[in-house]
Amino acid sequence: MKCEIQEFIGYLHNTRGTSKNTEVSYERDLRKLEQFLIREGIQDVEQVTSTTLNSYIMYMEREQFAPSSISRSIASIRAFFQYLCTERGWKESPAELLKAPKIEKKMPGILTIDEVDLLLKQPKANTAKGIRDRAMLELLYATGIRVSELIHLTINDINLKLGYLTCSGSEKERVIPFGNTAKRAVEHYMEGARAELIGSQQSNLLFVNCSGKSMSRQGFWKVLKSYAASAGIQQDITPHTLRHSFAAHLVQNGADLKSVQEMMGHSDISTTQIYMNMNMNKIRDVYMKAHPRR
Repeated sequence: MKCEIQEFIGYLHNTRGTSKNTEVSYERDLRKLEQFLIREGIQDVEQVTSTTLNSYIMYMEREQFAPSSISRSIASIRAFFQYLCTERGWKESPAELLKAPKIEKKMPGILTIDEVDLLLKQPKANTAKGIRDRAMLELLYATGIRVSELIHLTINDINLKLGYLTCSGSEKERVIPFGNTAKRAVEHYMEGARAELIGSQQSNLLFVNCSGKSMSRQGFWKVLKSYAASAGIQQDITPHTLRHSFAAHLVQNGADLKSVQEMMGHSDISTTQIYMNMNMNKIRDVYMKAHPRR
C-alpha cells in the first residue's frame, strides 16, 4: 500500500495542484490506515473491503479520536480509494459507504474590538522587530488571512497604493483589501525596518525573522503570545483568534456572509455561517438583558 499512497500524493501534487499542507494531511491519514491494515494482516489494497474500513473507523472511535479527526480521515480514505477506482478500473470503492460522525460546531474564541485594539498597540515602534510585529498584527487582523499565508507573503503579493494583497497560499487564490491603518503600518515597516532585518541577504519575502530568514508559524505564535500577555488578555490566544475576530467583527458590523466567505477563503458558506450565529447570540443576549417583557 505504501507505493499506492506515494502515487496518490504525487497525483494530488502534479494533477490537482494541492497545497503542501493538504498533501501532508492526506499522507498522514493514509499512513495511519496502512499501519492498521498491516496489524490486521492486510498488505495489498486489493484485499481492503468496506468491512475492513468500517473496522478501522470503529477502532478510531474506541481509541477516542476526535470526531473531526475521524471525519478528516474518512475524507482522505474516500479520495484515495476513488483515485484507485479511476486508475485501476474498479467498479466500486470500498470507502463509498463510510459515514462521518456528526461534528458539533463550537463557537470559535474571539477577541472584543477593545482587546484587539489593545493588542495591536503592544509592539513598540522604536525597534525594527517592533515595527515588523505591528505591521504583521495589523495586516493579520485587517485581512483575516491564515498565519501560514501571512509568513509566505512576498513583496509582489501586496499593493500598498491600492490597499490590497493577493493571497495564494491556499488552493484558491484570492484578493483581499485592507484599510489605511494596516497600510501605514506596512509602509512604516517597508521604509527601513525590513532592510535592517534582512541586512545583506536577498529575500523576496515581505516579513522575515530577526536573522533575515523566513519566519516560522511557531515563531510568530510566540510573538503573539508575548504581546497578548503584555496586553493583559486572559484567554488562550492563537493567530487563528485574530482570523476569527476579523470575520466576527465584519459580520457584527453588517458585512454580508458571501463577502466574508470570499475573504476568508472558505469553500463552503456553511463554515462562514458560524460568525452569523455568533452575532445572533450576541443580539439575543442584548435582548434578554434589555427588553422589559423578556
